[in-house]
Amino acid sequence: MVAGGIAAGVVVLVVALVLAGGAPERAPEGLLGAGLPLGWSVPGFRLLADGAAIWVASAVLTAVLLLPASDVVRACQDAAIAAGVWAVASIGGLIASAAVILGIPVSYLADHASMAGELIQVRALAISVVLTAVLAVVLSGVRTVRGARIALGLTALALIPPLLTGHGAIERATIWSVTATTSLVLHVFAATAWIGGLFAVLRYARTRAAVERFSTLALACAITIGLTGLLTAEIHLGGRDDGWGLITQWVTTGYGALVFAKAIAFAALVFVGWRHRQSTLPTLATGNPAAFRRLAVGELILMAATVGLAVALSRTP
Repeated sequence: MVAGGIAAGVVVLVVALVLAGGAPERAPEGLLGAGLPLGWSVPGFRLLADGAAIWVASAVLTAVLLLPASDVVRACQDAAIAAGVWAVASIGGLIASAAVILGIPVSYLADHASMAGELIQVRALAISVVLTAVLAVVLSGVRTVRGARIALGLTALALIPPLLTGHGAIERATIWSVTATTSLVLHVFAATAWIGGLFAVLRYARTRAAVERFSTLALACAITIGLTGLLTAEIHLGGRDDGWGLITQWVTTGYGALVFAKAIAFAALVFVGWRHRQSTLPTLATGNPAAFRRLAVGELILMAATVGLAVALSRTP
């Protein structure tokens, strides 16, 4: 399942960047540039960080909502390792982003450290590195549900900094840019809880009660994702200024095409959720979890592909 999810996320990320125009390009003739491998490493580190963040959220959510107190330690130990991976990916993303934005190889970065430190993307990632490192240390010592709740708050806090440097943040400081950024934060919170919650059910808490509790959480997350995704797309694609702007941008720009693809993936996930409620949950209630597990594994792989699509969207003009 994990291997399938990684493969789906990477393949979709690469294809989406190439087709939508967000793929790294060679520096113009005569300019040094950061190099294509470093350019591709930026979305790669972002995808790795997102995957680790989802794993952290899955373990901590389980410890807080689904597991008995006696099983909290195991989940939080897993989360501590994932938080360490998240911190390392953030460090890699920080270095690669600084070099790519400045247009220089990594070997030149030390000579331009002060300039790199002024970049908002670098500052945001530096905050993420600190928060995720603290999170890893805290999680390694968690032994109670109360400690898991504190870790859950830190996880939410660590998700925010990179989101404050997205498409909405680079626009002028208007009510629309603030709304777009706030909507994106809520969107990512809901997506992390939905994906992480499903992964947690399969890995840690396979009981009927846990699945039913997650089903309620998933419904709330799906509604939040749908509303915030529609609002963010409407703001970025010009729908507020032109009634036809949203539809036109969907078919005339690479960014719009990725938004449309993400909407289709979301609709597919909602359909799978409906199938869970109509078919697999009643089957699970009879003591046969096989159907639920098969559908949930396929759902997680589709979710991983959607995460790859989201990373590509964040890197597409």
